[in-house]
Amino acid sequence: MRSSIQQFIQHESSGGVLLMLTTILALVAANSPLAGAYAQLLGIPVAVSLGEFAIAKPLLLWVNDGLMAIFFYLVGLELKRELLEGELADRQRATLPAIAAIGGMLLPALIYLACTYHDSAALRGWAIPAATDIAFALGVLTLLGPRVPMGLKVFLVSLAIIDDLGAVLIIALFYSHGVSPQALLVAVGALALLWQLNRRGVSRGFPYLLVSLVLWVAVLKSGIHATLAGVAAAFFMPLRTRNRHGESPLRALEASLHGPVAFFVLPVFAFFNAGIPLQGLSPANLLEPAPLGIALGLLIGKQLGVLSFAWLAVKSGLGRLPEQVGWREIYGAALLCGIGFTMSLFISGLAFSGDDPHLLVTSRLGILVGSLLSAVAGYLLLARSPRR
Repeated sequence: MRSSIQQFIQHESSGGVLLMLTTILALVAANSPLAGAYAQLLGIPVAVSLGEFAIAKPLLLWVNDGLMAIFFYLVGLELKRELLEGELADRQRATLPAIAAIGGMLLPALIYLACTYHDSAALRGWAIPAATDIAFALGVLTLLGPRVPMGLKVFLVSLAIIDDLGAVLIIALFYSHGVSPQALLVAVGALALLWQLNRRGVSRGFPYLLVSLVLWVAVLKSGIHATLAGVAAAFFMPLRTRNRHGESPLRALEASLHGPVAFFVLPVFAFFNAGIPLQGLSPANLLEPAPLGIALGLLIGKQLGVLSFAWLAVKSGLGRLPEQVGWREIYGAALLCGIGFTMSLFISGLAFSGDDPHLLVTSRLGILVGSLLSAVAGYLLLARSPRR
C-alpha cells in the first residue's frame, strides 16, 4: 500500500517540475514574437469523421476535452483504489482529509462570491479557487526533501483526490449545458455495458477502454462535459481478478497511466492554457472582482478552510493527525492547497470561454498570482521544519 503512494508521489512530484517549465514556456510564447504562432497553434481545426458522424474542434478543445479525460480517468482509478484498500478505506484516516477538503472548497468559493456578488458574469467562476493542483503541490514538497514526513504527503494526496472528486461533481452540476437525450441514452448504455463487463469478471483492459471511448464520445455529444466520462468509466475497472493470484487490472492500468499523465497530458494542458497575454494588463487588473476573488480564494480561503476544518475534525475526534505530522505541517499543506493551477485553469475555461475574453484572461492572472503566492508561502513555512 505504502509503495503505491510512494510511486504516485514520485510521478506527480516530477511532473510538477515539468508543469512549472511548461507554464513558463507558455507565458514566454504568449508574450513574445511567437505570440501569433502560439495563438494559431491553439486554434488549429481538428476533425474526426465517420460517415455523417463528426467531431470538429480546435486543437485547444481537443486538449481540454480529450487529453484531460485521460487525466480524470486516472483520478477515478486512484479514487476507487484508495476507497477500497488505500488510505481512504480506513474511515478515521479518510475523515481528516475529507473534512479538510470540504473546508478547502467551501471557503475559497465564499470569498470569491463575496468579491463578485455584484457582477453576474463573474459569478460563473465561483468554483475556480476551489480546486487544488496535486502535481504542483507535490512538486513543491519534493524540493523540501527530508523535511517533509511521509504522512504529510499521504494527507495531501488524499485531500487532493477528494478535492478532484468535488471538482468533478461541480463540473457535472454547474458547467454542463444543453443536454442531448439521444447522446445521453448512448452514454447510459455504455455504462451498463461497463457494469456487465465488471460483473462477469472480465479482467482484460481492452474491452473496458473500448467501451470507455464510446462513453467519452457520447458524453461529449450529450452536452455534459466529456471529462466526466473518464471518472465514471474508471469506477468499473476491476481492482481484483477472480483468480486471487492474478495481476490487478486497475493497478496495472493505473501504473501505466501515471507516466503519460504526469509527463505529457498535464504539461500539454498547461502549455495550451497558461499562455496569458500580459500586454495591456497591469497590477490594477488584479483588483478587479474576478481575479481578486480567485487570488484571495486560493491564498486565504484555501489555507483557512483546510486548516480550520482539519482542526475541527481532530478536536471532535472524527479524525487524527498522521504520524510525525503536527499542526505546523498541516498548515504548510493547507498553504500548498492554494496552488489551484491545472484544475483552476480548467474550470475558468468552462466558466468564461466565449462569454467574456477579458474575464478569461484576468481570471487566469488571478490563478497564477494566487497559486504562486501559495506555493512560496507553503515552501517557506515547511522549509523551516527540522530535517527527518
